[in-house]
Amino acid sequence: VKLFTIKYFFFQNSKGNKRKWVPEEDVALVAYMVDLYNVGTYNADTGFKTGYLNELERMLEKVLPHAMLKAKLNLESMIRTLKSDWAIVYNMLSGKDNSGFG
Repeated sequence: VKLFTIKYFFFQNSKGNKRKWVPEEDVALVAYMVDLYNVGTYNADTGFKTGYLNELERMLEKVLPHAMLKAKLNLESMIRTLKSDWAIVYNMLSGKDNSGFG
């Protein structure tokens, strides 16, 4: 087992202190969202069922205990950021307006 230390960074903006996500957290979040989807317990027609953020928080606490990621405060915000950042790629792969790409 390889142990490593993750450094957490905070920065100041007009709304106060913000936490900067580190790559290990991004990887863990996406991996656990895929796990939740594949297990199917939290699947709904339009995404995930209520309570999935709390389950993600519990899952992440096991592998990143010092990260202190909270469902509403951190996870919801990061998921929204990931959706907007990857919307173009999603639209290209989903078949909408892909001009033959696929």
